[in-house]
Amino acid sequence: AREKADAARAEEKRRATAAAGGWLPSGAAQAVEGVPAAPGLAIGRIVRMQPEGMEIPDEPIELGRAADLLHVALAQTAEQLHALADDTARRLGESDAAIFRAQAGLLADPDLITLASQWLVEGHGLAWAWHRAYEDMAARLSALRNPVLAARAADLRDVGRRVLAHIDARFARSSLSDLPEGTILVADDISPSDAAGLDADRVAGLVTALGGPTSHTAILARTLGLPAVVGAGAGVEGLQSGTRAIIDGHGGRLWLDPAEEDLASARDWIAAEEARRARAAEARALPATTRDGHRIDIGANINLAEQAAFALDQGAEGVGLMRTEFLFLERSDSPTEDEQMEAYSAMARALEGRPLVIRALDIGGDKQVAHLDLPREENPFLGVRGARLLLRRRDLLLPQLRAIYRAAASGSQISVMFPMVTSRGELLELRETCERIRQELAAPVVPLGIMVEVPSAALLAAELAAHADFFSIGTNDLTQYALAIDRQNPQLAAEADSLHPAVLRLIDLTVKGAEVHGRWVGVCGGIAGDPFGAALLAGLGVQELSMTPRDIPAVKERLRQSDRPALQALARRALACPDAEAVRALAAEAP
Repeated sequence: AREKADAARAEEKRRATAAAGGWLPSGAAQAVEGVPAAPGLAIGRIVRMQPEGMEIPDEPIELGRAADLLHVALAQTAEQLHALADDTARRLGESDAAIFRAQAGLLADPDLITLASQWLVEGHGLAWAWHRAYEDMAARLSALRNPVLAARAADLRDVGRRVLAHIDARFARSSLSDLPEGTILVADDISPSDAAGLDADRVAGLVTALGGPTSHTAILARTLGLPAVVGAGAGVEGLQSGTRAIIDGHGGRLWLDPAEEDLASARDWIAAEEARRARAAEARALPATTRDGHRIDIGANINLAEQAAFALDQGAEGVGLMRTEFLFLERSDSPTEDEQMEAYSAMARALEGRPLVIRALDIGGDKQVAHLDLPREENPFLGVRGARLLLRRRDLLLPQLRAIYRAAASGSQISVMFPMVTSRGELLELRETCERIRQELAAPVVPLGIMVEVPSAALLAAELAAHADFFSIGTNDLTQYALAIDRQNPQLAAEADSLHPAVLRLIDLTVKGAEVHGRWVGVCGGIAGDPFGAALLAGLGVQELSMTPRDIPAVKERLRQSDRPALQALARRALACPDAEAVRALAAEAP
């Protein structure tokens, strides 16, 4: 019965992919199923990376010499990571380079150094002690079953192996620089260092058994424009190098041994996509105005001021989501008020007067910061996160608000929104705190909004709109809470579909509640960057869409090809659908 249910779900997924304009083979074909991590379709041949499975001999040496060698290896690795960060910044951008700057910080982790030193004092060899130390720490992080900590574990192993290679050249990793053209790289996992060093002219795509769509490797794959499928699990076992395959990063599949007619079909689909992207890119500076004159504002989701230039080049009209948690995540201590103020001011300057929506610190759930000493929770997604955390940790809330109001004093179009608000009481307490700080600083009034990420906020939208200046819907979390699906779980990720009619109905309630008090509603979640999803949201009455910069041209093009009444009719049909598959099937006939 379970096999039949799995087969039925797979068939539903295939139909939805076809209806949404995705690529599918003409007939029955074997596929490895995983989690979509970076979109795109590519044809190539599998190159299977074998697990390293290193056996590190325990070869004791004199303790003083071991300490000297470890010090040198750490210094050499730090230089190597700084060089890699500089190279990555030139090729891919500063945000991706920050991955390796953060990795360099792991080299000074006192717990790691202490653990390695303990093994050395007990008489073990340097290479053995170092390998044991970083593997033990990484295993502890992985065991916590937290996606962010799992990514940190991957970074720790990546850095640890670099140091190990400097301790003893026998343990240096094999290079991926000589991969043949058209490689679909398949591995249990791929480190961020390896991903950043891949030649996009030779590598067609990535497939991993482990990892998730928010890992550093997935982020780098998207930056490189490489289709990627992660979390494929046992599906990668037995895959042979040299096998012809088609990777679909949007649908999360690796199609094996495709027939000639499928190869031809895939080539046509790829060519059509490239032509479509070229058309959209040419018109990306134009506004997203429908054919009958209705305009939807388009913003970008970015973290740092250095990313603003690229976002504007892609057609962003402002920043709809500045994620301030990255000011805390990529360092070993909290940024000061002055440091935060400079970050917000720098973003405002980079936007040259365009709108900037700053999200207050969104920590908890899948985003944990070790140096904040947050209590461990059995279920952090249902625990102290977002607004709940800010109201309990005034030491985090007050400096951030002071920094934002100081930045707003320059006359910039800054707004603030608070994450994970679940009740009127939370919103009123946050507003009172903001007003007190504003008066203390004699700062200008700043629009204050909330993220709608839980069903209670959507159901109470009319009441909350009386006290919020705007709403921004986080569809990723709203989907997670509405469907009771952990969106980080690779086994369930495909079912956490933000186009589920239950989620769309919550969005509809939010828009209608906002209209009672004349508030605007934006969406900064994943479906805002999907052209069909954007069309549905516009039909529901969403007035602003904010997304990853690379998604902006295609979304703008889709909206410019539409009429508002047709989008509204499409939204009504979607609201009446029984499931997400039926909603996605509307894409085939959408205006």
